[in-house]
Amino acid sequence: MSAEKSPSSARSAMQFDTDILIWIFRGDEAAANVVEEEPERFISVVTYMELVQGSVNNRETKIIKSFLRDLSFGVVPLSENIGHRASIYMEEYGAASGLRVADALIAATAVENSSALCTGDARHFRAIRELRLSLFQHR
Repeated sequence: MSAEKSPSSARSAMQFDTDILIWIFRGDEAAANVVEEEPERFISVVTYMELVQGSVNNRETKIIKSFLRDLSFGVVPLSENIGHRASIYMEEYGAASGLRVADALIAATAVENSSALCTGDARHFRAIRELRLSLFQHR
């Protein structure tokens, strides 16, 4: 896993959702370009765990780790504040929007670190008012 670090500023940091990285692994050039355009890239540790969970073997896990390291992704760990914010999101938005635990934690990580969240699947996140979304349109 990449070194754990937090975004240094709200304007230059972008947190990426799991789906963006999956599109890159599938060869989507547009997704790769979106990531390459950002000077400071982060993922939640939850995103990292989702990627590893999708690995079919240790070789794929090593590829994921290498990819994150080579592109200088920071991996933001969970904190008490992130957990608390995510639980509030589940209470407020879970039933109405279909927000799931992993997405609540990913959103809370972005909000707590004043980062925008780049995702191609905004339907669960749209209800969260304080979350800044950067929408990726997969073709």
